[in-house]
Parts: sequence; C-alpha cells; structure tokens
Amino acid sequence: MDKKKFAIDSLIESSETKIKIQNECLPGILDSINLLVDAYKNGKKLLLCGNGGSAADCQHIATELMIRLNHNISRPALAAIALTTDTSNLTAGGNDIGYENIFARNVEGLGNNGDVLLAISTSGNSPNVIKAVEMAHSKKMKVIGFLGGSGGKLNSIVDIPIVVPSNNTQRIQEGHITIAHIICELTEYELYGK
Repeated sequence: MDKKKFAIDSLIESSETKIKIQNECLPGILDSINLLVDAYKNGKKLLLCGNGGSAADCQHIATELMIRLNHNISRPALAAIALTTDTSNLTAGGNDIGYENIFARNVEGLGNNGDVLLAISTSGNSPNVIKAVEMAHSKKMKVIGFLGGSGGKLNSIVDIPIVVPSNNTQRIQEGHITIAHIICELTEYELYGK
C-alpha cells in the first residue's frame, strides 16, 4: 500500500465531504441552532446518545456546551448530558432491560417536555438510538439526528435530520464533529455573544 497516496486520498475525500455538507446540510444545521437557542432560553436541556465513536462525540459535544467552546465568550453552563458516560447505568441497563433499551430508559428518566435529544448514528439504523428517539417523542421532546449515508430509519423519525453525504464511516464522523462545532459555537454566540 502506498501510504502517502492513501493519506492524500483520505484528505481529499474528507474535504470533498465537507463541501457536500455545505451544499446539502446547511438548512438542518441552522434549524438545529434555532431549536437549541429556543430550548436554552426556556430553561431546557440537551440529551445526547450514540454508540462507539458516536458515543465519544456525545461526550465531546456535551462538554463544549457545559464548559464553553469560544474562549472569548464568558457564559454560564448550557445544560447537556451525554447518556453514554455512566458505565454502571449502561451495563445494568444492557443486562437487565436489554442493550436496545439503554438510551430510551435514560431519556424516560431525564427528558422533559421541551428538551432536545441529539441522536447520533452513522448508519441511521442503531436500534437503541431509534428507541431513544421514540421515547423522546413520547416525552414531547424535539430530536436532532446526526446521520450518514441514506439516513437510515432515523431519517424519517427525527425532527431535524442532518445526513452527512458519505457512506464512509470515518468521513461521516468527521462531518458530525465539524457540524457539532458549528452548532455549539453559534448557539453559544446567539445566547451570550452579542
């Protein structure tokens, strides 16, 4: 394998995916910012769920909101909870009520009317994320979906689907975190930067 060519091809694919995101995902990004700004103005919170790399993204995004992203803006914490961080909760849930129910159970316990769920799934077909979305809707929460490929089953059940136009999991994950940084920074600015 030609390592240099592989690296260059990966970088080109990544940048081409970002251009596609600009062309195809901007309305969903802007809608997500408006949804979060309204939720935070009304004292609501964000819950986040996903598996694997998407679980790590949940923690990353929640931290950007709880702590801050733009160091030029002094602000209070924005309530965000990654449902992926409590190993006792996740392992008990997986053992006692089934892995497909672990996020839904936490949405049931922590979610309230007007809160927002960010559901992350590169395939759009993760059963435990789908159940979390269904639970969120039953709690009268709004749902943003960070998805990839065709958007999968989640594409039609989330309120705001943001589907990264790629079938390569790495490119989808890179797109998700770029989109998240834009959403977090502009939400922060809209609330506290003026």
